Amino acid sequence: MLGFNYKKAVQLLNYFAKTEDGQINKMKALKLVWLSDRLHIRKYGRPILNDIYFAMKLGPVPSNTKDLIEGSEFLSDEELSYRNKFLELIDQNQRYYKSIEKVDATVFSQSDRDCIKTIVEHFLKIDPFQLSEISHKYPEWTKFEQALQKGESSRFQMDYEDFFENPNAINDPLFEEDEDLLAMAKDIYLESKFVNLTQ
Repeated sequence: MLGFNYKKAVQLLNYFAKTEDGQINKMKALKLVWLSDRLHIRKYGRPILNDIYFAMKLGPVPSNTKDLIEGSEFLSDEELSYRNKFLELIDQNQRYYKSIEKVDATVFSQSDRDCIKTIVEHFLKIDPFQLSEISHKYPEWTKFEQALQKGESSRFQMDYEDFFENPNAINDPLFEEDEDLLAMAKDIYLESKFVNLTQ
C-alpha cells in the first residue's frame, strides 16, 4: 500500500466544502473522509487516502488530513503550498474551512469518485455531532472506547483491518457487503500491506 496521498486529501476536503455551499465544519469533513475510506477499502481493498487514523473522543480522525485543514507546521513546504491553493480556515478556532479554488477531480480514480459520491448522498446533511455519534458505533472505534473513557490516552492508532469488521448493534445497509466480496477486498488489502512491509 502506498503512502498518504496529500493531493487526494486536499481535493477531497475541497469537494466536501464545495458540496456544502463552499465551507464546512472541520469535524464533519473529517468524519466524511473516514466514511469514504471505510466504504472504499471494504469494496476495493484500499483506502482512498492511505492516511493514519486515530480513535479520539469524538470518533475516528485521519491525522494527516487534519493537518492539511489546519495548515499545520508539520506539513512539508510542498504540501502546504498545494493546500493553500485550495483551502483556507475561516475562523480562529479552526472549526470551519472554505474552498477557494475549483476541485481538481483528476486525482481520483473512478472507484474513489463513486464511493465519495455515495457518502455525500448519505451523510452530507447530517450534523457534525450526529456524525460523531454514528462513528462511535463502528468496531474500529469501539475497541478503544473504554480506554478513551478512562483517560488512558487522548488517542489510539487505528488499524485498517478493523474497517472490514461489521458493527453488532446497528442495521447498516450502506456498509453491508457480500461476505465473499468483503473477504476478497480484505485479502487484497493484506497482500498490499505485506508487499510494502517487505520492500
